[in-house]
Amino acid sequence: MARVLVGVKRVIDYAVKIRVKPDKTGVVTDGVKHSMNPFDEIAVEEAVRLKEKKIASEIIAVSCGPAQSQEVLRTALAMGVDKGIHVEISGPEYKTLQPLHVSKILAKIAQNEKVDLVIVGKQAIDDDCNQTAQMTAGFLDWSQATFASKIEKGDNDITVTREIDGGLEVIKSKLPAVVSADLRLNEPRYATLPNIMKAKKKPIQKLTPKDLGVDVSPRIKIVSVEEPPTKQPGQIVPDVDTLIAKLKDAGLC
Repeated sequence: MARVLVGVKRVIDYAVKIRVKPDKTGVVTDGVKHSMNPFDEIAVEEAVRLKEKKIASEIIAVSCGPAQSQEVLRTALAMGVDKGIHVEISGPEYKTLQPLHVSKILAKIAQNEKVDLVIVGKQAIDDDCNQTAQMTAGFLDWSQATFASKIEKGDNDITVTREIDGGLEVIKSKLPAVVSADLRLNEPRYATLPNIMKAKKKPIQKLTPKDLGVDVSPRIKIVSVEEPPTKQPGQIVPDVDTLIAKLKDAGLC
């Protein structure tokens, strides 16, 4: 049976309206509700389903970030993950943490834990980078299957249905492999109260990037964080001729 590593990220909850700090150095996070990245929830659910089908033997969840990142690890443990690993990164280093750094960390832990499959969300809803799975596979030199909407395990491979611009594509990848979860892969379960209580007793290992030999020095500089421009209100026109005239005046046709 396979050992599975899942990446989980703590992000501002999807239902919260994002506000930019007055000094434009970032977004307001103090007192703001955070939760697990929705695509990572899907990744966790898929790993748990693999274990329920007796395909996976153990699931390990990893989160990189400040002390509060343990909250999403506890959520993953309550969903059915066996063990959590918290790679603590805080302060300025966390603000400039990039998928490149996270990929190196995931790759190193995947090697240390001798896992057969890495599943992560296809992207995080805060930075929308969509890079971590691809770079993790690159560092490990493993096969990859991104944007997965269905995963089927074979003897020593996986068959993945993935969503592309033209529709659906089915590929077969040898194990070990890295998979990124798309929206339609599954519907994540709610953690029950008994499982939430059990999760409090499950182990969370604490590490630092230095423990893993990963340099998380900033590779970018945040110059300014800006609000998107205010959308101008629409106009109702009486007929097509007026519409065409306005489009011509705006240089749009």
